[in-house]
Amino acid sequence: MNPKRTIPATAFGKWNRLALVVAGILLVSWGGPAASAFWGSVGTGSGASVADAVAQGAKPTTAVSGANVTVSWAATTTAAGRPVGGYSIARYGTATGGTKVPATGGCSSSVAGLSCIESNVPAGTWYYSVTPMLSLWQGTESTRSVGTTPVTDTTPPLAPVVTAPTYVHQGNVTNVPVGGTAEANSTVVLTVTGGGAAAITQNITTSGAGNWNAAPLNLSAYNPGTITFSAKATDAAGNTGPAGTATSTKDVSSPTVTGVQLINGGGTSGSGIVGSGDKVILTFSEPLAASSICTAWTTNTSQTLSGNGVVSVAVSTASELTVTSNGCTVGKVALGAVYTSTPLTFAGNGSNASSLAWTPTQTSGTLTITLGGVNIAGDKTVTSTSVFPTYTPATGITDIATNPIVPGGVNGAPSRF
Repeated sequence: MNPKRTIPATAFGKWNRLALVVAGILLVSWGGPAASAFWGSVGTGSGASVADAVAQGAKPTTAVSGANVTVSWAATTTAAGRPVGGYSIARYGTATGGTKVPATGGCSSSVAGLSCIESNVPAGTWYYSVTPMLSLWQGTESTRSVGTTPVTDTTPPLAPVVTAPTYVHQGNVTNVPVGGTAEANSTVVLTVTGGGAAAITQNITTSGAGNWNAAPLNLSAYNPGTITFSAKATDAAGNTGPAGTATSTKDVSSPTVTGVQLINGGGTSGSGIVGSGDKVILTFSEPLAASSICTAWTTNTSQTLSGNGVVSVAVSTASELTVTSNGCTVGKVALGAVYTSTPLTFAGNGSNASSLAWTPTQTSGTLTITLGGVNIAGDKTVTSTSVFPTYTPATGITDIATNPIVPGGVNGAPSRF
């Protein structure tokens, strides 16, 4: 008879614990990768084991660059502190519920790091989630990110329209207005350049209607001449379009009177006598705004005003010559000698009518006053040849840039009627 064999208790315990581990694995992993709990060895003894679980993923953050979305999140561990092996990234079209869409590109499959970039994300607003994974196990899906809207607009805006004054002058040089239109809700970068000073830049956001206005510009530091305004628009998608430009001419110098001359007209009155056909020629340092002389002159080209009784020239007993015509302001000319003891008025009709003529050049201009028929006699001969006429311009005369003429009388060269 064979002796009775005894199985050691330790061996029984070993096999018993192993059976329990196997059973636990089968029970916990029955649902496949969706299960978050698992059995793992925690000691050196035979069959030592304990249950562990993968924690919930951390709520991700997102950043948009064009149509690319960068998804970032904090690391996840198991309940026992074990690092997970990777993360599964998904996105939804709604903050809750909706259809789960696996992320693509650098965010597809299992991501080992703590961030990834999904490129060429379709248009729309997306909410991202992160699910930690460890081998066949995965944790609970994270709370979804805030809504993320990739930019799918790749069309740059058109060049802005830039509106700037034609002239930068004494009246606006420290407060130059510049504005225009561009794509609605875009950012306009305005750059101002000119001689003698560094460029000036401003960033302006357009309105919902596409209008923009720069803060008033102080352009005192720039030299006289051309000043250029260049503007580029960048839309919400980051697309920058071509530049729109405008230019102004800086002129902050006042015009001056450079010549006053009396011309004998050679009519029935001899030299030294004021009479029909005589002229006063006034010369200026630069072209004037013709409308600042006579409101009827709406352009700065050569202009003439005449007609029956349209222009009246008076010579006072103090020998001051003045012009009267509706809408015209010329000033007065002191003739430098007494030409008459009786007030004279020159008006005339037809070809014998008094007239005003403005003749500009590129760098100067002349105003010619022509005396027409006289209605009162009393001419007096001036025997001296050293007559110095003096012209005092009227207030309101300006150059084309609207700088006012230098006030005060200016002596002319020796001359006489």
